[in-house]
Amino acid sequence: MKKYLLIVTVAASGILAGCGAGKDPGYAYMPDMYYSVANETYANHQALKDAGVNYNGLPVAGTVDRGEDLNFVYPFKNDSTGYAMSATIKNPLDTMNVAIDMKEAERMYLIHCGICHGAKLDGNGPLFKGGDGPYSAAPKNFMDPAVIALADGTMFHSITYGIRAMGSYASQLTPKQRWEVIAFIRSKQGRTAPATDSTAATKDSTAIAKN
Repeated sequence: MKKYLLIVTVAASGILAGCGAGKDPGYAYMPDMYYSVANETYANHQALKDAGVNYNGLPVAGTVDRGEDLNFVYPFKNDSTGYAMSATIKNPLDTMNVAIDMKEAERMYLIHCGICHGAKLDGNGPLFKGGDGPYSAAPKNFMDPAVIALADGTMFHSITYGIRAMGSYASQLTPKQRWEVIAFIRSKQGRTAPATDSTAATKDSTAIAKN
């Protein structure tokens, strides 16, 4: 019994000695990480900028949202080159042979697009109303032959980043939902397949971008 008591006493003494017991425990190998300052994502980071730290709060370029289907990752940036290259992208739902719930796609269109582009896709939604609505700029008429000729990728690019007076809808519609809305628009246009001539589609998309 005394033997075990001695062992426990020695072990406890070692633990107390290891904890420092009032002595300097030593040095941290990387103190800037060991004693890191917590920075909340949505806090005011002016102090970091004042200290010369490059921080903008944005995710690393190329970051993909957790759970996002890689089949719907769009590769082009929001610039003139990206807009022109968008004409080479086809609707992945076509190549994946995915069944689309057109009723749901129509619902999403009416909520997010129809208010400007109209329930009939004629560019005469409630916000325009033939020029009598609060928006003076006429939205695109999706039944216009020039718009019908646009590549699916160009439409996706515009929905993702916005174009001219239209803002981005990337936060309202997931990539898959954007493609579903485009499929719905195609069904109303009477065109179910993307343009086969990407060169012609690029010319059309570039011309419309300049208008």
